[in-house]
Formats: sequence, structure tokens, C-alpha cells
Amino acid sequence: MAYFGVLKAGGIVVPLNDNNFSRGFIRIFQDCLPRFVIAQQKSIGTLVGVISGMPFIQAVLSIAKRDSEPAHVHSISSDLHQGPPKIISFSEIQGGIAPFSCNTSLDADDVALILYTSGTTGHSKGVMLTHRNLVSNAQSIIKYLALTEKDSVMVVLPFYYSYGNSLLTTHIIVGGTMILENSFLFPNKILDRMAAEKVTGFSGVPSTFALFLNRSAIREYHFPNLRYITQAGGAMAANHALELKSLLPKTQIFIMYGQTEATARLSYLEPDVLVRKAGSVGKAIEGVTLSIRKKDGSDSSPGMVGEIVAEGDNIMKGYWENQEETNKVLKYGKLHTGDLAWKDDEGFIYIVGRESEMIKTSGHRISPKEIEEVILEIPNVYEVAVKGIKDNLLGEAVVAYVVVSNASNIEKDEILKHCKKNLPIYMIPKAIYFVDQLPKTDSGKIKKNEL
Repeated sequence: MAYFGVLKAGGIVVPLNDNNFSRGFIRIFQDCLPRFVIAQQKSIGTLVGVISGMPFIQAVLSIAKRDSEPAHVHSISSDLHQGPPKIISFSEIQGGIAPFSCNTSLDADDVALILYTSGTTGHSKGVMLTHRNLVSNAQSIIKYLALTEKDSVMVVLPFYYSYGNSLLTTHIIVGGTMILENSFLFPNKILDRMAAEKVTGFSGVPSTFALFLNRSAIREYHFPNLRYITQAGGAMAANHALELKSLLPKTQIFIMYGQTEATARLSYLEPDVLVRKAGSVGKAIEGVTLSIRKKDGSDSSPGMVGEIVAEGDNIMKGYWENQEETNKVLKYGKLHTGDLAWKDDEGFIYIVGRESEMIKTSGHRISPKEIEEVILEIPNVYEVAVKGIKDNLLGEAVVAYVVVSNASNIEKDEILKHCKKNLPIYMIPKAIYFVDQLPKTDSGKIKKNEL
């Protein structure tokens, strides 16, 4: 209600995770200077402490889970600039207090949403998405997933994340159903609800499916109503995708690629070529043009690695109050994604990795993704992240951080032996660390900068 209410009033939505009042959270407030804050009743006490000294915030709207919960309520003042922010109860507004004035003279290119990037590099930027961006991307997704009012999706992705936001917009447009489950601590609980609710769709990031395959009882479940699965938010290991296909032979699996700067989605791999084109993120969605460009701006030939450049109505307006960073990625209306990839002779795209994550060692440029996929082939390896660290001799040394499945006894030598069989010598990790878990953003992306 808050999301669509703000949009209808002509405002800009900035969705945030209210379970994490960190220093980064404060920086976001100081960056986007919100006039109003809408939060759950349970968060109000902490929130008021966080926003003290922020005179640009005029009022806080408190939403209680149940009407019986007490709310700290002030009537809406005619002068909201005096004193600390007013705490206003949502139920009080429903009870007849006059609403704030609304600006309904909207243009399609007005900013509707600011999504702060997940910060895998440690620096979050506010991505400005317009009404046109949201509608065009949602309509393209609806078309290739063939969504209708009969569809229901299990939502474990947060709405303050571009992938989760796309589930919200698409299912509201078609009149579908969203089953919300905001905790992924107990994966079998998610599977239970999926079966009980007879969901037709499920969406997750690579770590979501790694958890299902390694730390749940998914092999004991049957999902006769599950029409499709979508995966985005990073590269899924090809063997994980194929294992999912063997477990769910009647379910369509869509491997997808996108960026927050592109609203959500840029490409998808059609389910019927999942095996034949394993490892590919497919082709551009409808309304989007994707090209693979060399550093001089010319198109790369098939098989040659270059940067993915995107064009379409889904491309962001820019970064909020950050023209310098905007100019780095938006050039002549096209989004320079920073993702390196190549196309095959049929036009299918294969991502190599982020330009910023490429490892430069012994004169070679290495994709961490290629090494990660090889290590993930080892039974009982749950997750892995590979990065380069400074090395006086090599420039950068390859290091792997490995999470194993419960009660597994994998030795470093076993991993090194497998790597030596499947990788050239300069790609073999110089060090392997076993860790209990990998640091992740709220949306499930691995934060390699913290390794």
C-alpha cells in the first residue's frame, strides 16, 4: 500500500531494509533527503534515534501489525517544519485525518523509484527509475514468463531489491498472487508453503538455489503446480541449473541477467535451450538491445570478449545527485554495464564476469567465475567465491573461499587436484580458505570486497 500510494501521490519511493539501521542506512537518508518516512511500529523507536538531527524529515508514518497495538500518535500539524518529525499512525489516517496534498500531474519520465545498489563493492548509489522504466520492464517480463491472473509466486526476495521489485510490479499488473515469506533461515519451511499454496512460480538468486540443493529436503518434495522458476542476481553455476532441471523436469527454468540500472531485466535464456546453451544468460528481452563492445566502442565478433552495452526504455535516468558516476555508465543514452561477456554464433550471451572483478595475474586476465564453476563441480561444495589479492611476484594471486555442505570432509588437496585437471596452471588458486559462510548483501549477492 505504501509503495503504490506514494507513486499515486506523485512522490518518489525509496525502499529500504528497516531491519538494518546501519551507518550506510544513515548515509542513504542524508543522500536522498526524504520528506516522509513510512515504517513498521516496531522500528519507530530505533528510527527516531537514527533520524534525529535530520530536519528535512517532516513526518514518520507508523504502521502497526495489528490494530490492537498501541501507536504513538500526533495530529498532523499545519507546520511540519517545527520541532522533531511527527509520528503519525496509519490507522489514524484511515480514520479520517485529511491526507497530504497530492501531485497527480505525472509524466512517464518522472522519477518513481530510487533503488540503492546492493553495495557489493562497498559503495551504494541511488538508481533513479522512472514510471516508464518500471512499466516497460514489467511488460517485457510478463510477456516472456506468460504471466496471468492465475499465477502465484513465492516471494523470498525483498521488495527493496530490483529483482524483488519486479515480482511486485509484474504480479500487480496481471492480477496475480504473491505469497510472502521474508525469512530464508529455514528452507524447508519455504518448500512446505510452496507445496501448500500450490504456487506456480518461484524466483531466487544463486545462493537461494545453492541452499535448496545443499541444505534442504527438496529432493523429497513434489511440486505439480510449479510452472516456472526464475534465477537472476548473479551467475548460477551451470551444474546447479542442470541439477534443478533433473529435480523438476516439468518446471520451466529461466536463467536471467539484469542490473538495477536496467530496472531489473536485460536478458533471459529460454527453458528449452537450458541444456544446449548451459552457462548462457540468453538473449535480450523484448524492448532491449544488447551489444558486446570492444574498448574502442566497436562491436565484438562472436567468441570475442567485450563489455555488455544496453539500450531500451528500461535504462535508468541516472544516479541520484551523482552526475560524475552517471556519466561513467550512461553514454549517449546507452548503459555500459561493466559486465564482460561474449556471444556465440547464434547470438547467445555468456557472461565472463565484472570488469572490476577480473584478476590480473602473471600477465593473464582471469574470470573468477570460470574458477568458481570448476570448484562447484566437486561434490559437497556448497558455495565458493574467488578473488585476486595483491602479490609482489604475480601482481595478483588467485584465492578461493569455500563453503562445504554439512558434515563434509573435503581437503584442500582434493580441490587443488580437481583444479589442476580442469584449469591452466595460472588459474589454479594459490590459497584456499574454508569458511562457514560467505558475506552477502540483503539480496543474497556475495560481497567479495569483505572477503
